[in-house]
Amino acid sequence: MAGERAEANPPGGLGMFLRMVKFEHTIFGLPFVLMGGVVAAGGVPPARALFWMVMAAVGARNFAMTLNRFADRDLDPKNPRTQDRAEFQGLLRSGRVWALMAAFLGLFLLSAWMLNPLAFWLSFAVAGATIFYSYSKRFTSWTHLFLGFVLGCAPAGAWVAVRGELGWVPVLFFAGVTLWVGGFDIIYACLDVEFDREEGLHSLPRRLGMGPALFLSALAHIGTVACFIAAGWMLGLKTLYWLGLAGAAGLLAWEHWIVRPGDLRRVDLSFFNLNAWVSVIVSAGAILDVFIPVG
Repeated sequence: MAGERAEANPPGGLGMFLRMVKFEHTIFGLPFVLMGGVVAAGGVPPARALFWMVMAAVGARNFAMTLNRFADRDLDPKNPRTQDRAEFQGLLRSGRVWALMAAFLGLFLLSAWMLNPLAFWLSFAVAGATIFYSYSKRFTSWTHLFLGFVLGCAPAGAWVAVRGELGWVPVLFFAGVTLWVGGFDIIYACLDVEFDREEGLHSLPRRLGMGPALFLSALAHIGTVACFIAAGWMLGLKTLYWLGLAGAAGLLAWEHWIVRPGDLRRVDLSFFNLNAWVSVIVSAGAILDVFIPVG
């Protein structure tokens, strides 16, 4: 079956590339980009800043996903959870993958340069963290937080794109998203404990066991809510933001209710469905609150 799909989608084909980078998962990060930009601008960001921040997000995400697939090209075919990625081997072992990574990294750096000097210089830290994360599970159990660091740059980067400066609010947004992503990545890593042990890879579930790892995941998500509470208070946001945050906190609580150490059947529901809604609800609440300050 994988061979037939690979034949129908030759290496470098658009359909294959979109599947490889899981383009539909853009929903995890893009809402926070828009939230950071709108909150920083106090409304619709200037068209130029909005365009280049979205281009930066597209470049960064697709560079990160392509690099991650490339880094794991020898591991994915052996992992029962990721064996369906075998169809990407032709692309990952061709020169095209280098061209794709260079193009998306170039788009990210160019977009940051077009925004302002601070965005440009910080873009190198983001690129470095992205590369570090892609190989981090080979030597540290804290790989989940490095993934969180990369996605946490989305709202903070959007703030910098609009204002050209940092401050406590974007730092709190960054910390909140970092802990959110790190927390749900710990949950997802529970599916790979046996494979990680066989291959000598590192994760918190493998190092600590599923129970303690899931407890740390819950603490991380409590930290997420705390960071967003602090950011909302500093910004003076009103009812719609707090309703959105309350809804997201409820989804995070449900996520930890349905995933237990001895029952991982609903990890996919937790990882893909609930977390997508967390980013949408929090971001929508903040954006609507800027335009419709109720209460």
